[in-house]
This record gives sequence, C-alpha cells and structure tokens, in this order.
Amino acid sequence: MHKGRLEAFSDGVLAIIITIMVLELKAPHGASAADLKPLLPVLLSYVLSFAYIAIYWNNHHHMFQATKQVGGAVLWANMHLLFWLSLFPFVTDWMGENHFATMPTALYGGVLLMAAIAYYILQTVIIAQQGAYSLLAKAVGRDIKGKISPIIYLLAIASAFLHVALAQTLYVFVALIWLVPDRRIERTMAQKETANE
Repeated sequence: MHKGRLEAFSDGVLAIIITIMVLELKAPHGASAADLKPLLPVLLSYVLSFAYIAIYWNNHHHMFQATKQVGGAVLWANMHLLFWLSLFPFVTDWMGENHFATMPTALYGGVLLMAAIAYYILQTVIIAQQGAYSLLAKAVGRDIKGKISPIIYLLAIASAFLHVALAQTLYVFVALIWLVPDRRIERTMAQKETANE
C-alpha cells in the first residue's frame, strides 16, 4: 500500500487534536492582564502539549520520508500511536484546569509514556517490514533520545507524587531535547542521494 493515505490521515488527526486543545482555552471575563493569571496553568499546559504534538508530527513526517511502503502492521501501529496522541487534549485540559495537581500531572506523564512507546513500536514495525539495512534503520541508529525519553517519563510520573514541579520540569526537559532538530533521517537520505549521483 502507498504511504500517502496514512500520512494524510495522520496529519488530519494531529490537526484535529491541536484544534480541540485550542478550543479548550477560554478567554477571561475581564480585560486586564490580572484576569489572565488564573488561566496561566491552562495556557502553559496547552503550550507544552502543542510542542509535543509538533514534535510527533515532525518526527512522523521524517520517519515516513524514509519509508517506502506500508503494510497492515504499520497501519495498526500508526493507529495505536494516534490513539495515545488523541488523549492529549483530555490530559492537557485536566492538568491545566487543576493547576498541575498530582494525579492529573501523573496521568499526563502516563499518556506521554504510552505515546513514546507507541512511536517506538511504529518505528520498529516499519524497520522489521523494510529490513535491518533499510534507510530508516540506518537513520535511527542507536536511537538514544528514543530510549531515554520513556525512562525520564517514568521518573516524572513517580516525581508527580513527590514534587509536581519536578515532574513538570522533566516533561519540559524531554520536549526540549526533541525540539532540537533530529536530522538523522535527512542526513541519511542526503547521503543516499549523493551516493546515487
């Protein structure tokens, strides 16, 4: 099967997720800057989740640049990832509305963890389908960021029950390490094009 339909569907789902999240932002009833203060946790939660969705969209795009064909296993692995990403609006809203309380913060981390695992599964299924010497397999390499992120999420979830600010800091830290552009796939594709010239 051609990958175009999967990419278009995934892009649409991610666009809807962002739309749902932004619709949860309610304007304050007053017109002063002080009226924004109670909404700060909701806004900060939105910004963090928007960054995560942007990271997933970017990496998903790059992963499928290095993917030639998709089969049934890839389609289901992709749906698994989209399921966890579709929970972002719920956990974002719950965490923001409750001013980063322990349980919403821990659940937010649980969804981040499951999304990271789902992404890893998708990547693994694609590599298994295309072979250990495929372009994606070469580009991913040891995947240090992909392996360390779930560990940090687990630490953050545990931290939420001890010190919520530490959990939030860890969530932001993981987002920051992924915001730095990951050029492994682009670099591998460029090397392949150079070799083919």
